[in-house]
Amino acid sequence: MMGMVRTQIQLSDEQLQALRKLSASTGRSIAGLIRESVDHYVNSQKGVSRQHQIERALRAAGRFSSGSSDGSAQHDRHLAAAFRK
Repeated sequence: MMGMVRTQIQLSDEQLQALRKLSASTGRSIAGLIRESVDHYVNSQKGVSRQHQIERALRAAGRFSSGSSDGSAQHDRHLAAAFRK
């Protein structure tokens, strides 16, 4: 295990209460739960590059059917109807 560095954070009452309940139900320390949460968040941010996301979006464009033959001509009408749902 890597060395630990002491730090101080502030939590809302609700966050601390939720962590206490989770700690009690899992038998894990609050500090351990926070470390795991930080690891999860940091790892989730290591996604693909912006350029790769753009390339994937461009490859997907036009590959799916809406079932509508007037989708591009009536785009605004279809979009408004979708937001009314």
